Amino acid sequence: MYGFVSSVLAEKGRQVYTIQPAATVAEAVRQMNEQGIGALLVLDGHRPVGIFTERDVLRRVVDAGRDPALTRVAEVMTRNPISIGPDWHVEEAMSLMTSRRFRHLPVIENGELIGMISIGDLLRWVTIHQEDHIRQMTDYITGRLS
Repeated sequence: MYGFVSSVLAEKGRQVYTIQPAATVAEAVRQMNEQGIGALLVLDGHRPVGIFTERDVLRRVVDAGRDPALTRVAEVMTRNPISIGPDWHVEEAMSLMTSRRFRHLPVIENGELIGMISIGDLLRWVTIHQEDHIRQMTDYITGRLS
């Protein structure tokens, strides 16, 4: 009903912010704040090995009493992130994110990273399409549609 993840990426862009596993948590948080994002994909070379999120900072660093300047991203990242393909339906991606309780999904095509989507990206996409559908139905009902 709402199309494919590829359409969401085409509209929002394919920029993925990344960090190396050896970076410190302080460096990662600084980058996330500068970019206004909630997650960084952790790459070993070109291969995704983890994802580092705001939730990781809260649970695995702050709550654990770890020093962000001394803790490496590799120590506290979420390992082996689940990824999806661009041919996934938006509803499927939302369902996966909701059931697994995560907010970011790397998008991989033919073994290559092509983007990352957030639950916010998907909710925005669905809202736009619902507004369009409501407008079309209203036009039909009121006779403004010929």
